[in-house]
Amino acid sequence: MNGNTAAWIDSPYADLVVRDAPMPRIGPGQLLVEVRAVAVNPLDAIIQSNGAVMYGWLHYPVILGEDVAGTVVGVGAEVTNFAVGDRVVGYAIGLEKGRDAIAESGFQAYVAVDAGLAAILPDAMAFADAVVLPLAVSTAAAGLFESEQLDLSYSGLGNPEPRDEVVVVWGGATAVGGNAIQLARAAGYRVITTASVRNHDRMSRLGAEAAFDYHDPEAVDRIVEAVNGSVVAGILAVAVGSAEPCLRIARATGATRIAMASPPVSFYEQPRRRGLSLARMRLFLRLGMRTALLQLRSRTRGIRASFVWGSAIATSPVGPAVWVDYLGAALESGRHRAYPKARIVGEGLPAIQGAVDALRVGVSAQKLVVTLEPSLRN
Repeated sequence: MNGNTAAWIDSPYADLVVRDAPMPRIGPGQLLVEVRAVAVNPLDAIIQSNGAVMYGWLHYPVILGEDVAGTVVGVGAEVTNFAVGDRVVGYAIGLEKGRDAIAESGFQAYVAVDAGLAAILPDAMAFADAVVLPLAVSTAAAGLFESEQLDLSYSGLGNPEPRDEVVVVWGGATAVGGNAIQLARAAGYRVITTASVRNHDRMSRLGAEAAFDYHDPEAVDRIVEAVNGSVVAGILAVAVGSAEPCLRIARATGATRIAMASPPVSFYEQPRRRGLSLARMRLFLRLGMRTALLQLRSRTRGIRASFVWGSAIATSPVGPAVWVDYLGAALESGRHRAYPKARIVGEGLPAIQGAVDALRVGVSAQKLVVTLEPSLRN
């Protein structure tokens, strides 16, 4: 086994720097994965842009990255469903509180991944295609199934009894939204979603029974009409600005829960540098005011609106239900599609910083992927 290298962030706001890293030591219930592809997420850009303001528990230097795909080269004690040589996709949770932000983070050649947050890939599925899934699937699952969120039933996930209940996904073309559509359908729920017109056919292929253009000023009314009196089991709000229309839908349909997978403001609208700039002060003022107003308006109407934290599934029964029992078999059968489409933007760890920078410009219905062939990691 070759030595390990990683794309480090040495201090808040700093660029990623590639250098040697310790080989991760896996514990019980973990896999050591030789990484062949990583995907970048808005979370990576947000942490880099906000320093200690976000994820204040991190002690630098650390390694970013949540989405990995590669080959198992080591299996920890108590792992029975994976073997050395398995091709896997996994959710690296090193950045979460109480985890190892070096050994368990994704932007490196070798990473320790919890076996309960990994799935075996079909032979025909490329690492680069599969790596778009982990954070998106986990966030969608947390929003749909966690008891503190929509609390939908996942007991029949993958082989459900059909339900005459509707889940509304605002932002279906996003990474989280597209996987939420598939998971909700796999649990037996009907799904109504929003997306730009060019993505409506794609939403139908993912399982939505109806899609409406979120640009349409009548979109809320059209969704309420499509619900047609059916029970709305919950509403998942994805993307900045989605909470307000979702609250209006809840009020009109009698839904009592909204899971919010995005903050009410964009964290990209600020310079990547230390200190309380005017832009940063305005950002957090808007964040606080909009969040408080949303909570006030929802609670007075008996609606529970809560923010989704994707890693919640790592310590709840939702994680193994989705990752262990459902995802691998669903990918193999084609019942769950790798979504969104992977856009390969570079090869080797040095390409990751450019991919993170590109997220600040905006990427629609795609996820940026960097491949890590062994000869191109440094």
